[in-house]
Amino acid sequence: MVNNSTKRRPLIIANWKLNGTSAFVSELLEGITEQWTGVHQAEVVVCPAFVHIGQASSVHLAHSNIALGAQDCSQFEEGAYTGDVSAEMLHDLGCQFVITGHSERRRFYNETDALVARKFDLAHKALMTPILCVGETPEQREAGETLAIIKRQVGAVLDYCGQEKLGRCVIAYEPLWAVGTGVTATPDQAQEVHAFIRQLLGPAGQATRIIYGGSVKPENAEALFTQPDIGGALVGGAALKADDFIEICKAAEL
Repeated sequence: MVNNSTKRRPLIIANWKLNGTSAFVSELLEGITEQWTGVHQAEVVVCPAFVHIGQASSVHLAHSNIALGAQDCSQFEEGAYTGDVSAEMLHDLGCQFVITGHSERRRFYNETDALVARKFDLAHKALMTPILCVGETPEQREAGETLAIIKRQVGAVLDYCGQEKLGRCVIAYEPLWAVGTGVTATPDQAQEVHAFIRQLLGPAGQATRIIYGGSVKPENAEALFTQPDIGGALVGGAALKADDFIEICKAAEL
């Protein structure tokens, strides 16, 4: 359960990554929306692939209590950038959230801190809530560099966008050694980094939702959510199964 000593609303985000056909997305969304009805303490967001955003928005989420997000956005507002999807386009399709700086974007597409900061700013300009992902590699954790890496990644956005904008986002701590590996940071490990991030944000950070990502499952969600600075989860693999994802959402409300 998410610690209720603060007024921050718990947030659970499904990141479906490069998965699913139209039929799969329909079945998954039906399974989620049928089980998540009425009024809830936790806020739930789903982030399909670009090609399924319109389907999710118009067919499945139009009358639901689940918000729509995107997995990434372009660093450009418009122009001759073949294959890119701008933040404004995503907002036009109904997206309220967009993931920026996911570890897989940083790792496989060499996205720098500066590039992530620009995408973050464009998401804000398009009236969406950016989900800023930060986290360290196994080698960096082994070398004791975790907090320095987090400070650098958060600091890049802070310098580019300012404290006020950064305070109005979601930050997801996702250690790279836990993303898709089945290994999850212990609640104490995750809490240490979450508390450090909140400290970096200053006074504005008290209202900021900081969530954990990295092999979150129904079996470990509640233990993570009991920590005072962990306000939810960015869920990957477990979000591809409606029942598992709903169990994680329920854990945020206990």
